[in-house]
Amino acid sequence: MKKFEKQIEVRWADVDANMHVRHSAYYEYGADARISFFATCGFGSTEMKESNIGPILFKEECSFIKELHPDDNILINVLRGEISEDGSRWELHHEILNNGVKSAHITAKGAWMDLSLRKLATPPVDMSQVLNQLPVGEQYVYKKSKK
Repeated sequence: MKKFEKQIEVRWADVDANMHVRHSAYYEYGADARISFFATCGFGSTEMKESNIGPILFKEECSFIKELHPDDNILINVLRGEISEDGSRWELHHEILNNGVKSAHITAKGAWMDLSLRKLATPPVDMSQVLNQLPVGEQYVYKKSKK
């Protein structure tokens, strides 16, 4: 897979009292893009259940860069970070873009869990291959503003 992007329209329910998107909605956008990516690659909820695995998160961090507002149409991508050799542990980056301008950057670190044993597991080889085929992303670093 060369590139994965998902478009989402910001909903009224995503907005806080300041009339911009609440912080937790950004994490929901990232999760939605991530799970859609897995499904598009043939690892939707049915396939994960059949393989007896599911994704879990160890850490998720969002850098908020520019405000989002109701009715904005945003684009979220899924990019590869560090992936263990067997694909059991992974890091994914998501850039949230509004009209081509980066509004937020999410880094998610996770693994696969055996749904019966409730322990970490190795995913099917196909999943490891799919993760490794993603374009490479980077950690987001805030830049100092010019005065």
